[in-house]
Amino acid sequence: MSAVIETKKLTKFYGKSRGIIDVDLSVNEGEIFGFIGPNGAGKSTTIRTLLGLIFKTSGEARVFGMDCERETEKILRNVGYLPSEVFYYDRMRAIDLLNYSASFYGKDCTKRIKELSAALELDLGKRVEDMSLGNKKKVGIVQGLLHSPDLIILDEPTSGLDPLMQKTFFELIKRENERGVTVLFSSHILSEVQRICDRVAIIREGRILETKRISQLQENAYKKVSFTVKPGSDVRGFSVPGGGKFEVSGQSVSFIYRGDCNLLLSAIGKYPVLNVDISDPPLEEIFLHYYEEGGGASEHPAV
Repeated sequence: MSAVIETKKLTKFYGKSRGIIDVDLSVNEGEIFGFIGPNGAGKSTTIRTLLGLIFKTSGEARVFGMDCERETEKILRNVGYLPSEVFYYDRMRAIDLLNYSASFYGKDCTKRIKELSAALELDLGKRVEDMSLGNKKKVGIVQGLLHSPDLIILDEPTSGLDPLMQKTFFELIKRENERGVTVLFSSHILSEVQRICDRVAIIREGRILETKRISQLQENAYKKVSFTVKPGSDVRGFSVPGGGKFEVSGQSVSFIYRGDCNLLLSAIGKYPVLNVDISDPPLEEIFLHYYEEGGGASEHPAV
């Protein structure tokens, strides 16, 4: 499977301030790839570099096999982009703005604009200055998809959308993906990434920490373990290699664990157990684990 997006040691500094450092990404054709990290981790810097909006300091960045700086115009003909914040000419009606955007692609997008606007319940006759934040975001979504691109890049796409419209948006992106479109989905909201993405890259302080399938992140993460023993049993001294944050309350013990499950069960089995629960932590806890391992915040924030 060919890579639609590929970066190698991609680095961007803003003067002396860090943007991103040695970012290696490979997004395959036809997948929905998550790019997660808190604000300032370097997500938007990476995206802007891929789109040729800013120039790298060093490294390589290619989209559709083309260099992101030398062949920007060719790349952008087939890319749909939704930035985290959208700004438009206030006095333009939505339909006029979208027709103006469509004119850059040299194709008739009339039918596509109507279909997307209907799905998102967007009033095309309304002026931008009279729109709510959510409706402006809808205009941005239609603008990014109206030319039926083969690659969609979404940077914090759901901000401003109510829960029902977020559901519609995800369904829309899934339909685009089903027709073969590749999607790069950047977000700091982990439930969104878990809901829609195949693989995910975690970025922290401008560096990629891990790139894995969502299921692999959960499988290889810490387990949440709790068990209760019969009255009269003393569990205050319980421990097991690979466990941590032990909490004892009466006859119950709870802790996090990463290691051999057989070793875990053997340690628990030494007690007269009444009940035991072993579960996967939510993705939020996995994400925090990656960040806590890396230490404190950097001196220079990324964007």
